[in-house]
Amino acid sequence: MQDITSEILRIEQLYKVFKSGRSFLGSAQKEVVALNRISLSINKGEIFGLVGESGSGKTTTGRLIVKLEEPDDGKMLFDGRDITRIKGKALKGFRRKVQMIFQDPYQSLNPYFSLYDTISEPLLVHNIGDIRARKDVVRQVMTSVGLAPADDFFYRYPHQLSGGQRQRVAIARTMVLKPEFVIADEPTSMLDATISIQIFNILAEIRKKHNVTFLFITHSLAAARYLCDRIAVIYRGELVETGSAEDIIQSPQHPYTQALIEAHPRFRCPSP
Repeated sequence: MQDITSEILRIEQLYKVFKSGRSFLGSAQKEVVALNRISLSINKGEIFGLVGESGSGKTTTGRLIVKLEEPDDGKMLFDGRDITRIKGKALKGFRRKVQMIFQDPYQSLNPYFSLYDTISEPLLVHNIGDIRARKDVVRQVMTSVGLAPADDFFYRYPHQLSGGQRQRVAIARTMVLKPEFVIADEPTSMLDATISIQIFNILAEIRKKHNVTFLFITHSLAAARYLCDRIAVIYRGELVETGSAEDIIQSPQHPYTQALIEAHPRFRCPSP
């Protein structure tokens, strides 16, 4: 049984609006409400799924949490501490604890960096270890995500890898700082089903070994069912349903959740 304990993240009435630019005729900016005062809590050690279609607000939620965007209103607490407006040294310390795996493994890696340079970069940014220590850490995380023997991959470049291998590199780069909380934003949307399940199992193993908390962002309830303990369904910037993965799948209450279930096939494999 996974050690799921006290609350690690709380979001209260989070609100975000994006404004479009003026047209060439000078018409006024349009406002698009990306998040309409959503509230949720995530517990330490769980994999929490945020499920919705493109444009529903799920990626915006992740970017707000990791401080790549600023909310227009609302509050975010991490380990009981208000992180809504943190900046400077406090933000740098927060980002050591909270990391994000991005959707596109083809765009998220610098094509001019070797895999060693890519994965070790966060250690340099945070002044962690000497060269030997950094190599040891990089070797360990590469092995843990299936890039082994690690030394054979150190000086390869992204163009020499498959999509699945690139996403493993992205996961290794995320885990090199030993974060407490990881946001995985559609990490398998560009991969086939077999490779996707391999990536899911890597995330599950990381959670099991290190008690890392995950926010797993996906458009697929099938993927969320396979990996997650609890699920929240988001539709047009609003949370419409939250519950255990099995309860959401077996007894969906909201019409949008029901439509998602009908639209996507389910994985026919046991939970990790």
